[in-house]
Amino acid sequence: MTTPPIDAHVRLDTHPMHPSAVTATLTGTQAHIPHVGLEADGWHVASKTVLVLARIDHEEPYWAEKAARQLAADGITVEITPRLREAIDEEWTWASYPTPWCTRSEIREVSNQAQEIYDDIRHGRLLIHAHAQDAHTTVAVGTYLDTGKSVYLHGEDHLRQIANVFDSPAKALTAFEEMHSDTMRPGPAPMTDTEHDTHDARTSPDRPGTTPELPAAGTDTATADTVAVAHEALFTSFIETNGEWENYRTWSDEASVANHETLTLRVQFDHEARGRDTAWTIASYQSPVGERTWHATATAGTPTDMIKTLLDGLDTDTAWTERTSAPLTERTLTTVTRPLTEFSWTQTINGHHINWPAPNGETGLRLDVAAAVGATTVRTGPAWTLWGGTAEQPAWTIEFSRHTPAAVLQDLTYELAVTHSAQTARRAPKAPRGHEAIRTATPVTPTPPTPGSPARSR
Repeated sequence: MTTPPIDAHVRLDTHPMHPSAVTATLTGTQAHIPHVGLEADGWHVASKTVLVLARIDHEEPYWAEKAARQLAADGITVEITPRLREAIDEEWTWASYPTPWCTRSEIREVSNQAQEIYDDIRHGRLLIHAHAQDAHTTVAVGTYLDTGKSVYLHGEDHLRQIANVFDSPAKALTAFEEMHSDTMRPGPAPMTDTEHDTHDARTSPDRPGTTPELPAAGTDTATADTVAVAHEALFTSFIETNGEWENYRTWSDEASVANHETLTLRVQFDHEARGRDTAWTIASYQSPVGERTWHATATAGTPTDMIKTLLDGLDTDTAWTERTSAPLTERTLTTVTRPLTEFSWTQTINGHHINWPAPNGETGLRLDVAAAVGATTVRTGPAWTLWGGTAEQPAWTIEFSRHTPAAVLQDLTYELAVTHSAQTARRAPKAPRGHEAIRTATPVTPTPPTPGSPARSR
């Protein structure tokens, strides 16, 4: 039986703004087939029909040709433009390469290993604990999260390589500190010029002079910019008023990272985020080289009072004494939702979601019970979500993982309750940590459905 041809066409061309990068434009009713293959090979999705291959070793034409051969072998029509063909056929080598005796293929193999390290860092598979300046280059120490293997990295860009391997993060960090204590800094190093160019190539596939897409009717750009400025001010104020936090830029000038002096709590702020983009990412770790205990994200449109409450919660004793909460217990549920039930927010159940919408319907809290108890299929999803706008299409969200301390969540539900309830006059000062935040008669506590059992709306 003859296999029917695949209705997909891939046009490979040089990037219009970054000479070594390559673009792939996909057409056809089955364009999703090459799309999946290219993305799996490291091509970045720029749009539904365009992917970009941008590497730190400038070997994109070589790898693009390999991709073209594989696509053709799979029965997909591939077109290589004359400009890209010229780049593929061009013979070149690195100037002042440190090992000039290597052949071109050996150099390409070394640089591909550096590319893999770069990709592992960029995608979060390799967590960099610290970096330092070593003569005229950069060194770093990190741990592969999937294997637990810790490595000592030497060099930058296409020359970065694994110089040593350690049995544990503690041994790796101790050895690194002994060698580079004078220049050692927490987290990954700032982006190099090559990394900047590679990042730009992935995010700017359009040709020069292309008319930018106009915002949809009704888009309030001015409001988004105003909120962004307010968030910038919050981040700056947080650093200035909390001396145990240190701010530095890393990987991209678009983002800043604040590390606590213990290196167990990190706040990342994206300066360019707008609207529903993730602007804030918070992560807590067991130790400077330990596993992540809980994390949270907040979109750029989140009200500033909510962000301030979240940041203030990081600077309390609870953030350190209560490292995590149990995934989901009646005590956790009561603590988190007490402010809402006190202000008469009603509870509804929809499948494995429990919702507490505000009386005016403009905001609310959602608990994903399956994620909170660690169901395999949704383990990576948020357990708790605070939202504004509508539950179905929120204008902003703050999402938390299952082990987030209940007191951190309660700070935010209290802020929601007193700003979005009819009984705002009932606002009372919060009690010190270790006591109930709102002193009232104990409310009726909602009981989460047993995972896997049916739940009814009510």
